Parts: sequence; structure tokens; C-alpha cells
Amino acid sequence: VSVSHLRPLIGGAENSPPASASFSAGENETSRQNMPECKVWRNPLNLFRGAEYSRYMWVTGKEPLTYYDMNLSAQDHQNFFTCDTDALRPSDTVMQKAWRERNPQARIKAAYQALELNNDCATAYVLLAEEEATTIVDAEKYFKQALKAGEMIYRKSQNCHSQSPQHEAQLRRDTNVLVYVKRRLAMCARKLGRIREAVKMMRDLMKEFPLLSMLNIHENLLEALLELQAYADVQAVLAKYDDISLPKSAAICYTAALLKARAVSERFSPETASKRGLSTAEINAVEAIHRAVEFNPHVPKYLLEMKSLVLPPEHILKRGDSEAVAYAFFHLQHWKRIEGALNLLHCTWEGTFHEVSVYPQKELPFFIHFTAGLCSFSAMLALLTHQFPELMVIFAKAVSIISVLGLAEVTWGPWGVLRSMVQ
Repeated sequence: VSVSHLRPLIGGAENSPPASASFSAGENETSRQNMPECKVWRNPLNLFRGAEYSRYMWVTGKEPLTYYDMNLSAQDHQNFFTCDTDALRPSDTVMQKAWRERNPQARIKAAYQALELNNDCATAYVLLAEEEATTIVDAEKYFKQALKAGEMIYRKSQNCHSQSPQHEAQLRRDTNVLVYVKRRLAMCARKLGRIREAVKMMRDLMKEFPLLSMLNIHENLLEALLELQAYADVQAVLAKYDDISLPKSAAICYTAALLKARAVSERFSPETASKRGLSTAEINAVEAIHRAVEFNPHVPKYLLEMKSLVLPPEHILKRGDSEAVAYAFFHLQHWKRIEGALNLLHCTWEGTFHEVSVYPQKELPFFIHFTAGLCSFSAMLALLTHQFPELMVIFAKAVSIISVLGLAEVTWGPWGVLRSMVQ
């Protein structure tokens, strides 16, 4: 249980961001930029459950995702793929229940039931593509069927969205489904090696729905462009999205650092730089790495392979270890491709941030330590007195005798001590 779940109970629901970032197409871009930055986001490059995560479980017998992560995904699916008018269509009613199911086989069975009621149920194809397809090729086939059905439903919703608030909600839902399907199709093309086709699909999607920048589709585009080694196009994307009004991410910060490092890393030598000093380009590269490490200090250990990688989760904590895993899982190959980039990262990180904690310690005043020690000592005495009353009485008498003898010695000297003992 995180603080995000407790805020509604302590009166902080109005100003707190949602637990995970799921935005619909009907929202205003300005309101999103003024929104407090979310802590937990859906991983823009999350893997396919059936075709990728399940393979790990088949080999190792271990679950690749935590229950908390899967629960967040279930909430995302319900927010993204359902609306108030689903009760009017039997297939959508079945899918509403399917997204709430915990058992994967029950979800798949419900998806087939929805297709029996309506062969054009786009969300049913989405569920089958994500969870039943065991290869990326099979997932792509399901997503193409979902695209065909989703485009038809989206056109119908556009024609009647102004009739009532319910129709507007349905249009938002159908837009969400269409965007999700197109994005996953682009990711399928990227995974199958059709990278230029994937880049075109992502660019078209961003042009068609420009208000969906908070879904971080540009991070998918950045990774595909890096695979093509189209560094000028990567810089153009960064120039648009590396903006102070938009939430930052490890992908943006470290990709910007990678481009700066690319300009100097091939000829960079720590010994030479220490003798002659850093050039302007090297200073820019080092500052870009500083900025990236300040944003997420967990990434360098994964890029430098000091920590072993695991499968990235479906949700990431901004500036946390999960975001570092997700970034390094997909971008480590791009850093290795540029000669000397990891060496420059290692020199900069080790010399500047190696001992820096994410949460720097603060020195407490002496009064706090003294009060805490006194309270602890008093509590210990009370506990001992309660448990061993007879022994504590003897101990108290012994202490009092010792204190009287000490006072007598200070006051009257040795004869005073003798007189006190006699008394």
C-alpha cells in the first residue's frame, strides 16, 4: 500500500495525482501540463504478456510481474477500454467483466464470448493479442483485426459524439482503443525488424492525435530512431519534448546525454582531459550526463552492467529503480553502439555521483538525540520494573546507598563516609 492509496482517506484526494498515468484523448493539453507530475507511469515500452512475459514463466516457472503491477494494469484497462454506455452492448458488457478477471484463462475465455456476440469487438482482439498470442507475429494479426474493428467504431462515434455526454464518453473510449492498437502495431513492427515502418506509424499517430503527448509515444519513437542511428531525427524529437513544461523521463535525459557524448566519446581520454582540461564539447557532454544522473541515479549501474538486468515491469516509478531497469533494458545496446560513450559515462558518474545518496542524510540537533535517549531509557526502566519488581527494588536500594556514600565523601571526606556507613 502506497501513500497514493491513503491520500483519499486523509483528505488529499483533490490535489494528488492518480496512481498511474492513463490519459484519454478528450482532455486538454494545457490542463495536463499544469497537472502535478505523477509518480507511477505505465511503461511506454512494456512487453507483451503472452508473447514475451509468458516465455519467462515457461522457462523459469516464476511470475515475471508482481501482483501490484498487474493490478495497476487492470485499472488502466478498465479506465482505457470501458465507458458508461457499455451496458447497452452485450459484447462490451462481457469485456467489462473480462478486464476485472484475475485469471488469464478466464479473461481469454470472456474475450471469445464477446467475439461470439459481436465479431467487431475491438477490445476483445486487444485482449487476445496481449495475452493469448504466443509470438509477436500472432499478436500483430490480432491487432490488425482490432484496428479494422476499432476504426469502424471510431468513425461511428465521431458522427454522434455531440448528441449527449454518454456519446462523448464513448468517443473517448473508442479513441483510446484506436490509439492503443496503432501504438502496439508500431511496436510489433519494431520488434519484427520493420523499423522504418514502425517509425512512420509512430509519426503518423503523433500527428493524428497531438494532444496525447502524455502517453509518451515519443519515447517509442526515440528508441526506434536510435536503432536506425538517425541521430539528427532523435535530436529533433528531443528539441520538441525535452521541455520544462513537460514531465521528464530517463529516456529523454539519458538520450540527450548520449547524443552529447557521441560528439566527443570516441577521442575522450581521462588522462588527456586532466592534463589539458575539458573542451567545450566535453563540458557539454559531462553536464548532460550530470543532468541525467541527477534525474535518475539508478541508471548508470545498469548501463555499466554493475547490476544485472531483469524484465522491465509494466509500470515504472519515475526517478526510481524500475524506470532505470526499463530504460537500460531497451537502450543499453544504443550506448554500446557508440564507441567510448559508456567510458565517458563511467568516468563522469564515478567521479561525481558514486557516493551520492538519492536521499541525503540530515544531521539532527543534539536535543533530539538527548530526548530520544532519555525516553528510551525511561521506557526500559519501566519495562524492567514491571517484569522484575523485586530485583528492581533491590537495585534501587543499592543505587541509593551508593549515591549517599558518594555524597558523604564529597562533603565530609573519608570520616564522613565511615559515619554514614555506621548510621
